[in-house]
Amino acid sequence: MEAFEYFKDLAIIIVAAKLCGLLAKKLKAPQVVGQIAAGLLIGPTVLGIVGQTDFILVMAEIGVILLMFSAGLETNLRELLKTGPVALTIACAGVFVPLVLGWLLYSLFFGFAEFGSDEFFKGVFIGTIMTATSVSITVQTLRELGHLKGKIGTIIVSSAIIDDVIGIIVLTFVIGFRSADAKPLDVVIKTVLFIVFSVVVGVGIYFLFKLLDKRSFHHRRIPIFGLALCFIMAYCAEEFFGIADITGAYVAGIILCNLRDAEYIAGKMDISSYMLFGPVFFASIGLKTSFSGFTLQLLWFSLAFAVVAMAAKVIGCGLMARAWKLSRRDSLKVGVGMMTRGEVALIVSQKGLSVGMMSPQYFTSVILLILTSSVLSPIFMKLLYRGEDKPDHAHPDGINFDIEETDEVYAEY
Repeated sequence: MEAFEYFKDLAIIIVAAKLCGLLAKKLKAPQVVGQIAAGLLIGPTVLGIVGQTDFILVMAEIGVILLMFSAGLETNLRELLKTGPVALTIACAGVFVPLVLGWLLYSLFFGFAEFGSDEFFKGVFIGTIMTATSVSITVQTLRELGHLKGKIGTIIVSSAIIDDVIGIIVLTFVIGFRSADAKPLDVVIKTVLFIVFSVVVGVGIYFLFKLLDKRSFHHRRIPIFGLALCFIMAYCAEEFFGIADITGAYVAGIILCNLRDAEYIAGKMDISSYMLFGPVFFASIGLKTSFSGFTLQLLWFSLAFAVVAMAAKVIGCGLMARAWKLSRRDSLKVGVGMMTRGEVALIVSQKGLSVGMMSPQYFTSVILLILTSSVLSPIFMKLLYRGEDKPDHAHPDGINFDIEETDEVYAEY
């Protein structure tokens, strides 16, 4: 294929992704769903205008790396330390319950596999997809209702941040254990070594960037070096530790997230991601989604997947909130607020496809989950908050910090 042919494909993808994204926004759905639909429309499944090529795959991989780097940059470590055990335990329950129920659902539909077998890890990976939380819709709903800065709104946002961190760690272990020649102890050792490497190298890099930030505040050289760090960490994670490259990119963002210029770096990354790499990544999911071999069993599985994934968050997070002596109504708010899914679930799914842990047909299940959770969560939240007064900006219940800095983490892509 001639090089200039790729330009045509990129132009079609960008225009289709933007138009379908705008249409999705008009219909009150996440724009990423529209961009995936664009890939379905122009891909082999429908029109066949654009096909899967190595070039598109590489562009999509860069896109997912940039998305995870931005997610790390927008993580506020100081706020995480202030949330205490409440948000941490809620996040842990919000990962554990979906992980177990996801594996159980897959096993009920396709059979209980022997522990450690390929099918066993496919079931575990389905649970891993369910662990992801994206509360962009919930944050917007809470803001409109005037409860974003209340106690429950703060708990939801803080728990969601921690939830994503734990989810990435779970993904790292699942992919590591699944390898044919993997030994459990080796996977644990490599993961621990990567964490140690990230901390030791990260501290040194952070102070280098802090010095550079002091001398060249808001200079373009800082995002450029930050982007280089992102790619280097992604490479080191995969090459030397057998860890998913997206984990390395996320850690690179975490290393730089407390710089004065962190938002500036994230803003520069968003330009490339928003205009080119992001649309290519989400459209590539549509290009890969296949309905060939899609059976009635898969249809029922997709419906059950969406229901179980939403219920798992409500059960896990809600029960843990109840254990912290929140009222039943407030506990239900926490569970419902945590049940939305978005780009993180897609990123995890994409990684599973690339390593052979997931078939393209299952993207339909993930897309259905994103759509249903994005529609139902705001409706339920408004019902749960009906008749309540808007809280003060400061709340005396023990968690009292300004959440405005973390709002942008959950801005709709």
